[in-house]
Amino acid sequence: MADFIFIYHGGDQPSSESEGTEMMQKWDQWLEDNKDVTVDQGRPMGVSKTVLSNGTVEDNGGSNPASGFSIFEATNLDEALAIAKTCPFLDMNGTIEVAESFDM
Repeated sequence: MADFIFIYHGGDQPSSESEGTEMMQKWDQWLEDNKDVTVDQGRPMGVSKTVLSNGTVEDNGGSNPASGFSIFEATNLDEALAIAKTCPFLDMNGTIEVAESFDM
């Protein structure tokens, strides 16, 4: 098994408290459904800055800033993608970048 980081990009904010509650229930259920392969359920991220190779700092994390992350265990990228495809974050018009992470 390998670890795969899910990097969340974008995503709409709930338009009401009830919509936010419903989304959190879906999120909690998704995490429960995947508890056996969850390494780190992650957390949302705030506003970011990007440090370029020349030392210049850009605001807002570039063209597609990360809005959160999670780490899951899977046997391969296809299995990790199958987990990502069921994530309720996609219902919020967000996207999920999936990549294997390696021990060093």
